[in-house]
Amino acid sequence: MFQRAPELSKQYVWMARTHVVRQFLVAIWFLLFAAATPALAHPHVWVTIKSELIYAPDGSITAIHHAWSFDDMFSVYATQGIEHKTNGAFTREELASLADTNVTSLKEYDYFNYARIDGKKRKDVFSDPVDYWLDFKDSVLTLHFTLPLKTPVRAQNLEIDIYDPEFFIDFSFADENSPVTAANAPAQCALTTVRPNDVSSASSQRLNKSFQPPSEAFAGMGSRFANKILVKCP
Repeated sequence: MFQRAPELSKQYVWMARTHVVRQFLVAIWFLLFAAATPALAHPHVWVTIKSELIYAPDGSITAIHHAWSFDDMFSVYATQGIEHKTNGAFTREELASLADTNVTSLKEYDYFNYARIDGKKRKDVFSDPVDYWLDFKDSVLTLHFTLPLKTPVRAQNLEIDIYDPEFFIDFSFADENSPVTAANAPAQCALTTVRPNDVSSASSQRLNKSFQPPSEAFAGMGSRFANKILVKCP
């Protein structure tokens, strides 16, 4: 599901599960390439995020549990061809193979999670996901997975940014008061979230003045639309 077509940028089409889905996304790309319209500056897959920080008894963060819900159009295409007993519904077992493919492929893209600890960017913070599964409800496919930290973190300032660097995928926190929660967090630590700003008209104009291949036009663009989880402790 997350394998990208070889002719596309490495940061493109991370979720193409089947030949049908790949054909669909590649067709979109070629239509945009031919038209060279302003639509190129916008994402084509939307993911809604709910997350929970997991704390150990000593107050360190040990993992993040994510629930990523895909837009309904992508959800329908992603589940095409999967055998299921009930029309319009899938069990966790029926989606297990698809969940395996999703999680395996996420590693190549750093799970779209980027950590900053006490002001410093850190790489290789996360281990491979565990306790993962997919569900399908109201025509929406949701990937649940727990992302352990390789080493538990106790820091005055922890920032987790969630985004696709090429902005092909638009991640956004769920539209509710607490899209991110904390399990067993120390009382003195404060958890806040920051949502990305809307694309400015000036940025869109700059992107659309001249057409470039996605690897050049969108390199690093996604960080402007990062969803931030911020934890501040004394």
